[in-house]
Amino acid sequence: MLHESLALAERAKIMKIDEKAFRKMFPNLAKEMDEKQQRVGVSSVRSDVKAAEKASSKRFVNYMPDAIDFVRRCDNERQAGEIIGYLEKRKEINPDYAQRLRKQLKEKGLRSFGPKKEGGYYSKDGIV
Repeated sequence: MLHESLALAERAKIMKIDEKAFRKMFPNLAKEMDEKQQRVGVSSVRSDVKAAEKASSKRFVNYMPDAIDFVRRCDNERQAGEIIGYLEKRKEINPDYAQRLRKQLKEKGLRSFGPKKEGGYYSKDGIV
């Protein structure tokens, strides 16, 4: 639906409809465009479906999770603290970075690192 709306908006530009007429014809779309919410970035366009699927399925190939990825899998702040300590002990993160992570955890909470990553996160929707 959004794609169709954007196509209409583009046609309006091509057809050189003035803004006032556009707003009258498409009031909800104009409002959504003003709010600039629910935007989706497009990083590439592929006309070959098989090539697009292949590129998409390799999104996490050779991806190495970082400290934030591990923290986002935690259920509570205690677990996150243990993860940070473990990564610091193994020298996978340096003490300064570990301290910054602990400070953020204490001051802003666990979900300040992002929403929880559930099991199977990297294999959802055929990715990987």
